[in-house]
Amino acid sequence: MAVNVERIGLIVGGTQVPAKSGATFESIDPSSGKPLAVVSQAQAEDVDAADAVARETFESGRWSRLKPVERARLLWKTAELIRRDADDLARTESRDNGKPLRQARTDVEVAARYFEFYAGVADKLMGSTIPLGPGLLDYTVKEPFGVSGHIVPWNYPIQIGARGAAPALAAGCCVVMKPSSEAPLTALRLAQLAIEAGLPAGVLNVVPGRGAEAGERLASHPGVDQLTFTGSVETGIRVMKLAADHVCPVVMELGGKSPNVVFADANLDITIPGVANAIFQNAGQTCSAGSRLLVEAGAHDKVMQLLTDTARGMRLGPGVEDPDMGPVISKTQFDKVLDYVETGRREGARLAAGGGRPPDERLREGYFVEPTLLDGVRPGMRVHQEEIFGPVLAISSFTDVDEAAELANRTDYGLLAGVWTRDVNKALYLADRIKSGQVYVNTYGAGGGVELPFGGYKKSGFGREKGLEALNSYLQTKNVCVKFSA
Repeated sequence: MAVNVERIGLIVGGTQVPAKSGATFESIDPSSGKPLAVVSQAQAEDVDAADAVARETFESGRWSRLKPVERARLLWKTAELIRRDADDLARTESRDNGKPLRQARTDVEVAARYFEFYAGVADKLMGSTIPLGPGLLDYTVKEPFGVSGHIVPWNYPIQIGARGAAPALAAGCCVVMKPSSEAPLTALRLAQLAIEAGLPAGVLNVVPGRGAEAGERLASHPGVDQLTFTGSVETGIRVMKLAADHVCPVVMELGGKSPNVVFADANLDITIPGVANAIFQNAGQTCSAGSRLLVEAGAHDKVMQLLTDTARGMRLGPGVEDPDMGPVISKTQFDKVLDYVETGRREGARLAAGGGRPPDERLREGYFVEPTLLDGVRPGMRVHQEEIFGPVLAISSFTDVDEAAELANRTDYGLLAGVWTRDVNKALYLADRIKSGQVYVNTYGAGGGVELPFGGYKKSGFGREKGLEALNSYLQTKNVCVKFSA
């Protein structure tokens, strides 16, 4: 056990409490493999306690029946506090997750924007009237589901935590959030800031723990009225099955194998940085990462040279030093990524850059993987089909726009796609043909996209987060019909 490592409890009912069993785990800095903090480890009984508090708070009306404008003010105050502590939050996120400091700063700003955005609509969740003729008044009202459970992954803890919590809270739900045990620190801080902002105790509860314990209990809990999950397909299927036992509606964001389609007429001055950022941001540990590159044959060699130069020129290091790329999250993920690289080579892909641990001795204790390019990837290969979740770009060529569309759709996923061309006809044709929840043209990701509906086709999941559409996941529509006479 490291000396002077901070000890952090669960956030239940507005206070920091230890796990009932006394169990703890270490949150590890992936840049060094050393512990950052000792965190209370929630188990089933802790999830039960958090759900009970959230249920009592919801039924009491202290949040669900608070004037919407008052909810809006408290969410806005939360955004202000996130910005007040932005530097500390970014440094914590960078150390806990490994991502470069500037990326962590972006995540913190996006988290603030979520609370700001949904504060702005909290008092505008209006129903409608339906004309039925004389003597009948029919209208709808929007009501919160109740207790909303959120299972948050380790790759963007504060951003994804805010992405789900802010609309749920704006709708009037109370939240029980389970962040990953691999990067829980900023999710806990988010709850502390919400409490400081004035949210009633029990509105936002955070119970970090193992998926097999706390996660399974949250997904299967009969006291959870709605569930939002971000993670792998395999885990998502398990979560859906558990939620189905008590007929709990779910929002599922399950990852992707997203393509960037580059035509020969693309402006490479913006395309190459866009493609590189789409895969190497957060060391490729992004559900929406542009992990496949489909490049028109006539531009292949030039694009490959520019991308190879970019990958080889990237500076790796601990996130708090703000390098171009940090480590992957854990030894397990490190081994998985390198195994995929070897699998790709065995299947016939050509290693054009990276593919191993960087030679810098200073980085030997961390989980660093070089920015990696695998060229000549064919649709049948595992590196073309499966989500690697690391800084590995699978590169294929196409000859015309129809082949590009066919290749783009030739996976089980459909989360994002990028199209890079000066020809608006090609861009709109592909936007129509690609089966994906989002399609970007001459950009990728749009800087967090708080306002943009986000979600997947196929095995990338269902339901929509972000934007106004996210509120539909946390609200039920009640119809009231009144017959009257003069």
